[in-house]
Amino acid sequence: MTTLRILIVDDHAVVRRGVRSLLKSQPDWEIVGEATTGREAVEMTRALQPDVVVMDLSLPELNGLEATRQILKEAPRTEVLVLTMHHSEELARDVLGAGARGYVLKSDADQNLIAAIDHLRQHKPFLTSTVAEFVLDDYLQRRDTQRGDPYAAVTAREREIIQLLAEGRSNKETASELHVSVKTIEAHRANLMRKLRLRSISDLVRYAVRNKIIQA
Repeated sequence: MTTLRILIVDDHAVVRRGVRSLLKSQPDWEIVGEATTGREAVEMTRALQPDVVVMDLSLPELNGLEATRQILKEAPRTEVLVLTMHHSEELARDVLGAGARGYVLKSDADQNLIAAIDHLRQHKPFLTSTVAEFVLDDYLQRRDTQRGDPYAAVTAREREIIQLLAEGRSNKETASELHVSVKTIEAHRANLMRKLRLRSISDLVRYAVRNKIIQA
């Protein structure tokens, strides 16, 4: 049997150790790496091409939803399993809309994580039992119309900029992180404020929280 290659993404070492401990007993499953930020997860996926990424949502620099979008663009055959402490039908829809096909609560990891990864290795979806079945059905019906997408107003690069600014980074720090000039960030920031009809950085932070770009 071909070895299943897994990347673990979580900014808490204790969670990464717990996930690794759960998975290490599985034959032919290999942990190929661990990432602590969304941006690092994208870079490691590009380099390592794992079969499954176990992804937290509350990540610094680039949140789990946006990291999932970028990972699946970079490596479309990689499956993403979201492992989170947060649960809501709206969040489950957002996870599926980002392209992930698995959703497991951290509180259910002992019972569901191995089964979820096994489903994803077969390219089958897996939702934790606390998420209603209709969420998946609803997503499949709406997938082509892109209804209810909270990110529709901004580009992928703009979402990155929003997160970094909302996390308190300066224009200079944001420019350094994204390897562009400060003037480019200033232009993006001005355009975003105009496009989203925001008046202050506080408004930008509220927008980022409301649309789950960062956690409150």
